Formats: sequence, C-alpha cells, structure tokens
Amino acid sequence: MSSRMNVSERERFLADVHVGVVSVARPGGRAPLAVPVSYRYEPGGEIEFATGGDTRKLALLRVAGRCSFLVQTEEVPFQYVSVEGPVSIEESVSMDWYEASAMRYLEPNLAERYIAATKEYIDDMVLVRIRPERWLTYDATTEFAEL
Repeated sequence: MSSRMNVSERERFLADVHVGVVSVARPGGRAPLAVPVSYRYEPGGEIEFATGGDTRKLALLRVAGRCSFLVQTEEVPFQYVSVEGPVSIEESVSMDWYEASAMRYLEPNLAERYIAATKEYIDDMVLVRIRPERWLTYDATTEFAEL
C-alpha cells in the first residue's frame, strides 16, 4: 500500500482551496523563511500568488530564484503536497486575477467587500509563479480507512 498520491490526485489536491506555505532560502546560514499565502493553481500549470512589492519573501525569492511550496490538510487522515521549483515574477497583478483569487477563498458577498476594501493595494503587488519541478506527497486516507 502506497501513501503517495498519483499525478492526478496530487494536482487535484493542490488545486483545491488550501492555505499554502512558501519557503525560501535565506542567506547567512539562517533557516528558510516560511510564510502562509493564498494561491491559485490549475492542474498542469504553475502555482500563483500575489504579494506586496516590498515584502521580505519577495526580496528573498528574487535572490534565490526558487522555493518550496506546501499545502496540507489540518485534520486526520493527513494529506499534503509539497513542490519545489523556480519562480518567475510579474511586476503587476491584474484586477481580474485579484478578484478571482478573492472569490476562490471567500463567499461572493464577503469577497466583494474584501475587494472593495483592499483594491488600493493592488498597484503595489506583484504576481509570483512557481513552476513545480519536484513533488513530494502523502495521503494517509487508505491507511486510516483500514483502522
């Protein structure tokens, strides 16, 4: 019995709504910076998230050129997908992207209020894309079904 997800399972899991954790190397022997982000992903594509143009994570991503990204369940049976890959940075975020991202995480009425309250920040945001090269997955569903 394997606890690894197949390609279809891992991509579907990553495409589901989760909070992702971006981890990026820091210089000077420090541990990597790991921060939570909301994100978008379509199977077979790149992971996308927006961040402020002056954030620590963005500065480190520009230097490192790659990162790790993790999504997980919070309940038993545990599942996670972790990817590693190079990043590309687009120096702006479209309002369409921003709205779709808000709608992904929030119910429509709340998403509309969130967008209205935060839209002035979009001019200072950048879009980060991660191209998955390496995958690590775990799915304990089968193991727990046998208990």
